[in-house]
Amino acid sequence: MQSKNVDKSEFIQIRKFIVKLGKMLHKYGTPTFRLEAYLLEVAQYLGVRASFIATPTSLTVVIWSDKHEDEYNTAARLMPGELDLHALSLTDELASSLLEGKLTLAEADKRLDEIDVLPSPYNNFITGPAFGLATGAFAMMMGASWSEILWSAALGVLAFVWTLWAQRSKRVSLMLEPATAFIAGILASAIGGCLDPGINIPLIVLSSVIVFVPGLALTIGLAELSNRNMVSGTARTMDAVMQLFKLYFGAFLGITAGFTLFGENVYKPAQSLPYWATWLAVFLLTMSLVAMFRTRLKHIPWAIAAAFIAYGATTWGAMYMDNGLGAFVGAFALGVFANLYTRIANQPSAIVAMHGLIVLVPGSKSYIGLNSFISGQDFVRADNIGQEVFFIFMSLVAGLIFANVVMPTKKAL
Repeated sequence: MQSKNVDKSEFIQIRKFIVKLGKMLHKYGTPTFRLEAYLLEVAQYLGVRASFIATPTSLTVVIWSDKHEDEYNTAARLMPGELDLHALSLTDELASSLLEGKLTLAEADKRLDEIDVLPSPYNNFITGPAFGLATGAFAMMMGASWSEILWSAALGVLAFVWTLWAQRSKRVSLMLEPATAFIAGILASAIGGCLDPGINIPLIVLSSVIVFVPGLALTIGLAELSNRNMVSGTARTMDAVMQLFKLYFGAFLGITAGFTLFGENVYKPAQSLPYWATWLAVFLLTMSLVAMFRTRLKHIPWAIAAAFIAYGATTWGAMYMDNGLGAFVGAFALGVFANLYTRIANQPSAIVAMHGLIVLVPGSKSYIGLNSFISGQDFVRADNIGQEVFFIFMSLVAGLIFANVVMPTKKAL
């Protein structure tokens, strides 16, 4: 769209709105390559020219009028954003209303401030059990026994307590991942030594901290690199790797301390769960993510469908190809569905895509591979885990790229 002539007062209004919109979308966990593309679309519709550079910790904005009568640039240091699909959806609806002429720029700016202070639609009494549901569902997907699933869920609720504490204490926030994994390791060892001998302690610890395992961040980082957003992609990928190291070190230290205090646990494999339990786990995991990602009620059926499409397509693909390429089929099906959702609901594809990606991303396998590399032992059956993780990551990124070619997205978000 061609730029239009704007006077100085209008230019000031426009650039204030664009900067505020960019900061809010960054805060809500928008991938940087999507953030830049979306802000560029908004700037063009508002009649100004602009350039944006986004990273996980900063946002640089340059805005100028058609003939450079007015120019503005700013750089902001920002904290890495966390997914908030409720606020992301409302912000996108606001921007769409502005571009359709249903809101004035002043009204849109005021509404942005209102969205920014909205509380989560899910309070702590819902989010806390959602943590336990997510960790228990993951243990179920990994083939744990019923007792291991229950212990994982209990420790998952404890991880939520640590998360609440981190929101109120900067010192705790700096050590959240390793401290949570350390406590989980000690408690799991105590459970194995005193209450339930023979349980799979490393699997319980992994399940209890799965909400912190950065599989999604690694996938987004690689997607940013594939879009040639080198600085942001590299920063996000290395941040995810360091988070994975912190989690593993905390868990390793906690289990070691626990074995010293309560005696070493001898794992006794329990009877595996029936096949239908895996599909139940996908449903339970998706429902827990609804609260953790703050998904709006009207988007829940779409989110559940996305998770089942992603997992079902991956399972079907794995029947004819190896597991890595099966993930390509799942990511491709998820990408097509998410882009189709964008066309039907006029909402960002991320609202449903993130739920499906969580089911697909191999963050847990990265952790298992790290454990195998350091200790030389596997706590779940995993052959050639390093190679499989690499193929799954590449398959996910390639699947999403191919999906955007077959079913182009209607929105940049």
